[in-house]
Amino acid sequence: MASIPADRSPDSTLALLREGYRFIGDRCDRYDTDIFQTRLRLEKTICLRGREAAALFYDPERFVRAGGAPKRVQRTLTGAGGVQGLDGAAHRDRKAMFMSVMTPSAVRQLGQLFDDEWQARVPDWERAGRMTLYDEVSPLLTRAVCAWAGVPLAAAEVTRRTAWMRAMVEGPAAFGPRHWRGVVDRRRAQRWLGEIIERARVGVLPAPEGSALRVIAEHRDDRGRLLPRRIAAVELLNVLRPTVAVDRFVVFAALALHDHPPWRDRVRGDDAATECFVQEVRRYYPFFPIAAARVRRSFDWQGYHFPQGRRVLLDLYGTNHHEALWPEPERFLPERFAGWRGDPFALVPQGGGDHHTGHRCAGEWITIELLRRAVTNLTTTMRYKVPPQNLAIDLRRMPALPPSGFVVADVHRTA
Repeated sequence: MASIPADRSPDSTLALLREGYRFIGDRCDRYDTDIFQTRLRLEKTICLRGREAAALFYDPERFVRAGGAPKRVQRTLTGAGGVQGLDGAAHRDRKAMFMSVMTPSAVRQLGQLFDDEWQARVPDWERAGRMTLYDEVSPLLTRAVCAWAGVPLAAAEVTRRTAWMRAMVEGPAAFGPRHWRGVVDRRRAQRWLGEIIERARVGVLPAPEGSALRVIAEHRDDRGRLLPRRIAAVELLNVLRPTVAVDRFVVFAALALHDHPPWRDRVRGDDAATECFVQEVRRYYPFFPIAAARVRRSFDWQGYHFPQGRRVLLDLYGTNHHEALWPEPERFLPERFAGWRGDPFALVPQGGGDHHTGHRCAGEWITIELLRRAVTNLTTTMRYKVPPQNLAIDLRRMPALPPSGFVVADVHRTA
């Protein structure tokens, strides 16, 4: 049995935080392998990248999610007791609950709500002279997803609720104030949604048929029990928060249109070109850096031993930039997706495997729909100028975003 290549550092926690998205990939390149072992917070951890690694990682017979992600991720991003940390029958039951609200018609409905919010805001952007896309798109998404999910949201609440969603996304990889803001804002958001769940359950708040609020509030497990109020709030937040997090992909799409001007004309009125463009945005730009799990029971793979209980990290960003999967991975080439039939273990910005039975993000179709709408609005509904600003993406920072948030000026409606 071969030994898994080992990182030389006695502990790589600080290196991971310092190097960000490149941490696993740089070491794989250094050791000429797609697997190595290191220590994170003094715990032995196996790091993987690539398609075969993704197929392995998303095998529920080999890995469990319980205990995989650090507690700081649960305290900020995912919430304790949510679907991301479940396995087996409990996970299948909870995932089916989520997928029941992700029908094609429901996804299109959310896209239309986002479209309506965007177009209603364009006159304000015209009058303002300039705006920051990241700061403007986030509340649009908050309003759209709350309306879609059946969550009441007064106009005076939008800024505060949006800030909570963004703080949760910022919190997992941060230390100090940025992390603790994510912790506090998650608690606030769970209390807010817990009260809404309770009001829906007692009939004080009407919940539309098929809405996320109604489905989650009324969901019963295999023993016929309603989800505890706190868990129901966590899961409702797992609908809202990831949808608001698409604001980063929208900024990346705008950046790609700016850096690759010919694609502005190519996507305009061309659904196939838009689809290719959106998929390349998801592949090329940094979103979630890694996914975590633990070995269910000891096994051997490609001559390496995986002991029971060992933490394993899959490099999502590195897999999306793997040369064996994506020729010239550091070039933005939407045409690579022309005729692409999909591969659940090659393109993994939101996880891999099957949507219905595995741990692939239930809201991936929502992300794609919202990005299609954003690209159409950026190229058809409005024209604008991009003034000089810092648009560099620092891959050492997780999650990454251009420092300027993508400022645009001289906005004018075109349709």
